[in-house]
Amino acid sequence: MQYRPFGKLDFQVSALGFGAMRLPLKGTNDADIDKTQTLEMIHYAIDQGVNYLDTAYGYHSGGSEIVVGKALKDGYRQKVKVATKLPVWLVNTAQDMDRYLDEQLKKLDIDHIDFYLFHALDKDRWAKLEQLEALSWAEKAIQKGKIGQIGFSFHDDRETFQKIIDAYPWTFCQIQYNYLDIDHQAGQFGLQYAAQKGIAVVIMEPLRGGRLAHPPQEVQRIFDEAPVKRSPVAWALLWLWNQKEVATVLSGMSNLLQVKENIEIASSSRIGLLSPEELKIIDKAREAFESLPSINCNMCKYCLPCPNGVNIPRNFELYNNAFRGGAFEDARRKYLALPEEERASSCLRCGDCEKLCPQALPIPELLEKVAQAFEK
Repeated sequence: MQYRPFGKLDFQVSALGFGAMRLPLKGTNDADIDKTQTLEMIHYAIDQGVNYLDTAYGYHSGGSEIVVGKALKDGYRQKVKVATKLPVWLVNTAQDMDRYLDEQLKKLDIDHIDFYLFHALDKDRWAKLEQLEALSWAEKAIQKGKIGQIGFSFHDDRETFQKIIDAYPWTFCQIQYNYLDIDHQAGQFGLQYAAQKGIAVVIMEPLRGGRLAHPPQEVQRIFDEAPVKRSPVAWALLWLWNQKEVATVLSGMSNLLQVKENIEIASSSRIGLLSPEELKIIDKAREAFESLPSINCNMCKYCLPCPNGVNIPRNFELYNNAFRGGAFEDARRKYLALPEEERASSCLRCGDCEKLCPQALPIPELLEKVAQAFEK
């Protein structure tokens, strides 16, 4: 495993961090985590040198923190830094913050959380935290020994990111960043702006919800023609680790094979690994992606459950798949095989999902687009 500086802290973080948002399931219920498989994956990662474990209050309908806590038994707690997040959208008072933090400590079954984040900040949520004097609350939690360091994860525009960064001497932040998102949300500007201030930058969505792992034919052809042969996953991850501003890259792995593959790639990573010619290949892949019709959904499932039962992420996934190298008819067949209430055409345009989407997608409008593509 390769290790990198974590901002100004005296801590070398593993290049690969373990993200506990897309754990393996026993069935289709997001809360029904396959605990046996998950423990095997986390223990294998830690045994191979991964020392940063990231979860959150809402992941897997509240189940992620519990299974992560189980994985920390038998001496594994001493080998990793644990990060989790305050569900800002559920907080209305300082007492709420105390209650959620204490609940998370209990679920994780640990006496302190190494890295505590204000989850999914945007302009409105930041204003709420300012009104609640949340930073003063967090500092008191640090004094009590419940938290080690505070940071935030982010989903909004560049200007909001800069405002939040400038408001406090943060230890770390977490941003969505990959070779498609260089100008999206905080983007490359945010990565460099935070790093210049000595703030460790943790990367989430390095594979854009899996889209970069299984690219359309137009993109795959570019990688196939490259002089250096790598998997699409390796191209995406090594592009991130090529940048000195990146502290660690979180991968939401769903099986042991993915864990092993990502650890192998991380072990070969280093700053400046990619040549100028290889960086041009990534640029070409980005251009090919951007030329295709697509919906910028990361399959995070924050929009679920839909009050009317629409399976929003699945609809968007099928739409994106439809334009991958002539896969339209296969995607349309799978769409029509969905129960009627799960299809895009069952959307009632209530707008509840839009308030929860980290990508700020106009979901009802996009669902109408999906319905028109597959049903008209």
